Amino acid sequence: MFTIFVLNICSLFMSPRPSRLRKISNPPVISGFRPYGNKNIKGKVEAVFLHFEEYEALRLCDYEMLNHHQASVLMNVSRPTLTRIYARARQKIAEALVKGSQISIEGGKIYFDSEWFLCSSCGCYFNNPEKQVEIKECPLCKSTSFSVYAENNNNEEEEEEEEEEE
Repeated sequence: MFTIFVLNICSLFMSPRPSRLRKISNPPVISGFRPYGNKNIKGKVEAVFLHFEEYEALRLCDYEMLNHHQASVLMNVSRPTLTRIYARARQKIAEALVKGSQISIEGGKIYFDSEWFLCSSCGCYFNNPEKQVEIKECPLCKSTSFSVYAENNNNEEEEEEEEEEE
């Protein structure tokens, strides 16, 4: 009886582990789909919201024809997590097709896989999720003086300094 009580109290105060960010290679080229010709649908049908990570799982597994393990490596999540994301995406799309709902692609815990830049004028870090569009200026101060920021270069410099100290 005492053990059950302790477990119940612990479950009240313990929060779940935070979910990892999912890596998205490219943002979708559209923001959603809207059905047409829905004559037999009565009343207003709610939109179905597809998260970016669900879109990416569909893109990798169904469009790129990768298996779940390969797709999970690209998205920086475990294979079971990718399988759950993929199943949710397929369920949402099936619901939208059956009910004649609009599909909106938005939201989710994601980050884009893109290059990061460092502005020499204001020190701002920024990235370019739209790889087809060339960056011409800093989005904050509009300066054209910026360079590609490489995290690995900074870590290598720190390692070299530590080796020199030894």
